[in-house]
Amino acid sequence: MKFFIQKFFFLILGVSLTACSQDKKTMITQNPTITADNISEEIAKQVKNYSSEKIYAISFTNNKCYFDLYLNDIKVHRNFNGPRGNSAAEINNVVFKNGSQKISYKMYPAGKTEEYDEIYNTLTDDSYLEFELNSYDLKKEGEDDEVYMKYKTPTTELKISEQYSEHKFIATGKTYYEGSFTINVEVPYKLDQPFENAQDLKKLDKKELEAKLVKKYREIKDIYQNKEYDNIAKLAFDNLKNTFISSYESKEEIKNSWQKLIKLYGDSKIEMLPIENYKLEFFADGKLVALMTNSNDKKRRGRNALCGKIVKDKGESTFEIKHYFYIPQGKTEFNVY
Repeated sequence: MKFFIQKFFFLILGVSLTACSQDKKTMITQNPTITADNISEEIAKQVKNYSSEKIYAISFTNNKCYFDLYLNDIKVHRNFNGPRGNSAAEINNVVFKNGSQKISYKMYPAGKTEEYDEIYNTLTDDSYLEFELNSYDLKKEGEDDEVYMKYKTPTTELKISEQYSEHKFIATGKTYYEGSFTINVEVPYKLDQPFENAQDLKKLDKKELEAKLVKKYREIKDIYQNKEYDNIAKLAFDNLKNTFISSYESKEEIKNSWQKLIKLYGDSKIEMLPIENYKLEFFADGKLVALMTNSNDKKRRGRNALCGKIVKDKGESTFEIKHYFYIPQGKTEFNVY
């Protein structure tokens, strides 16, 4: 089975929400030569193809818990859809280079759910996560996925008799648990990491940092609401470039994806939501920061606070824009990743 997550879907929910018209234009100095007209071409120039093009994924199974999943301290998946199930998340776009990578996770109780009669306000004896690292090769269609390793959350052993023991989740009774493990991957590319040498934002005054970040969020929210093509291209470029390089995408696919997004987010029925009900969260060991939704609504919990909604005849749906923020050394203003 190929754990394929459509790249177009990733872009919609990720960092590349694009739009139209430029009435109230804001000055974005990041990536000054990038425009909505040349972004796909500039990205395509940096995409290479290889004899082997592996797409890595972390597949997972969860039971009686919700969780956030991170690679190198950057969130790659959130699961608040159901307290049990299985799926997968592709990770190439946050694998910046070959070698060892750190996978970490944060677990939360299931609470009140449709799946169980009981309300689980804490993690239980049989709460668990199972992860598997696998890959498929775009150059080897028809071949089975390659499985590299498996991991399961730790348990404690309770010996019932000489012949029988029970194993219980190590964090039974707790409202939160986090853990980590390492994986090794081999990729033919090396991605730019513009925040690699950025300031450690954890060392800054948290209240001042939050106020500064809220101001930046509102500025970017207006850029999307006002449908400023060129500014959105500048903001999206760094992350989009890494996404397409790491998926070995063709020039045509890059162009088509960008055009579809421009058309989609030119829709007059899109409305950006207020920046509210959030908490400050650090990523990439303090080099990145974002405002994350602090809500009990499972559809929005753990998402970026930069959100919008699309109103259609059958109702409305919400989306997030996965921008992260960093401050380069020697600078005082945020850049976007």
